[in-house]
Amino acid sequence: MLNQPKVKLGIVGVSRDCFPAALTKKRLAALMAEVKKAKLDGVVDCPVTIENEADTMAALAWASKEGINAVCMFLGNFGPEGPTTLFVQKFGGPAMAMAAKEENKAVLASDRGDALCGMLNFSYNVGLRRLKVYIPEYPNVTPKEGAAEIADFIPMARIVLGIRNLKVFGFGPRPYDFLACNAPIQPLFDLGVNVQENSELDLFEHFHKMASRTKEIDAIVADMKKELGKGCPYPDLLPQLAQFELALTDWYENNRGAASYGVFANKCWPAFQTSFHFVPCYVNSRLTGRGIPVACEVDLYGAVSEYILECATELPATLLDINNSVPDDILPKGVSLKGATKRDLYMGFHCGNTCSKCLKNCGMKYQLIMNRGLEGGGKPVISRGTMEGQIKAGEATMFRLQANSDSQLVSYMAEGHFLDVNPHSFGSIGVAAIPGFARFYRHVLIGKRFPHHGAFGFKKVGKILFEALRLLGVSDINAPLAADTLYPGENPFAV
Repeated sequence: MLNQPKVKLGIVGVSRDCFPAALTKKRLAALMAEVKKAKLDGVVDCPVTIENEADTMAALAWASKEGINAVCMFLGNFGPEGPTTLFVQKFGGPAMAMAAKEENKAVLASDRGDALCGMLNFSYNVGLRRLKVYIPEYPNVTPKEGAAEIADFIPMARIVLGIRNLKVFGFGPRPYDFLACNAPIQPLFDLGVNVQENSELDLFEHFHKMASRTKEIDAIVADMKKELGKGCPYPDLLPQLAQFELALTDWYENNRGAASYGVFANKCWPAFQTSFHFVPCYVNSRLTGRGIPVACEVDLYGAVSEYILECATELPATLLDINNSVPDDILPKGVSLKGATKRDLYMGFHCGNTCSKCLKNCGMKYQLIMNRGLEGGGKPVISRGTMEGQIKAGEATMFRLQANSDSQLVSYMAEGHFLDVNPHSFGSIGVAAIPGFARFYRHVLIGKRFPHHGAFGFKKVGKILFEALRLLGVSDINAPLAADTLYPGENPFAV
């Protein structure tokens, strides 16, 4: 996908000087053999084994020369905690640490590594230097286990690198009736995200500037026709939509400035339709499908949440209203609820912003609510341009990063599925089944004052999101609790 960092991860072996460095080198070689078996692209081992601060500086020079942007500190033995954490501090990029298990009883006589001790001292020194380092739940690993941990860390690093080099383009103020999408922007700057807020008039003017670029518009129209196939009842609308897409992509290319990546959070109603004479949903879906999320209703944190999911999954994400309950009569007989109960089911919906790759039997339509409000329910003209269909069945992760009214970052994540159930409704919409959602909705989403928008990724990535947020310094991270565990403030007599 476009708009994401490429992770080049360096594995740096460390050795305490009273242990043989050969032990670390041997164990690092075994780890690299498993890395190659796992086909982890962009993972290389450092030729310098860190035993002292001079080695730290040599390893840093190697990392700079090789373009390393994430590291794994590998304790082949006890390891020197000072030089090791000094490397992490001066390196500055996302870092993880793990240590080698003893292979068998034969090594215990003279080649014991004592890495459990080493991880404790490393962790202590991480605290002294006030560093954020990913340490796996089980940090002492065999080579095969180590390769699996590195595979999990790569998307965590991709999220951190992306967020630290991201710009959010906002167009227009939040709609009055959707103040829930408004939030303090200071925490975004604290994360390293840049925010460029613009008037919707800036976008309107830029849209008209694109009108002369007919060859590019024609190419986009051709691509839209190919994507839509038979699901294109409004071919006359495509040139306008293509011109709008060109306006957004041109803005993206020419306004990132010092940032490497960009996302949008755009005002999309009600004046949008009467000015542009279409709805932007389909164009938003296309850009999001290519890795440039375009959030609805100037939802800055929604756009960032979508971007984090796309970095985690390397798949398109979407932004949906946590919208409505699910009547029993739409559920097919015998349908599996994937561990959820009927009470945990809900529909995720938005007007038509979800990428066609994520939809079943999709096509371009018109926004029913806007048609009623702006066109009196008559023949749709300015309400055309949605991408609608049932969200495909499969794994899903619901996620949001948000700043609360006290300018503190809060977040949630929950894993589940979209069911293969016809929603019998309009928009980009699907029936979501998240085990424990009913209590989670009441005591986290409502209890902690989250807005109605949730970002959805089409893969289970809760572990990756949780650890990436911790690396970014977010501490208030929420997930569904087991049935026998109460949420803070939950009435034990009401469960």
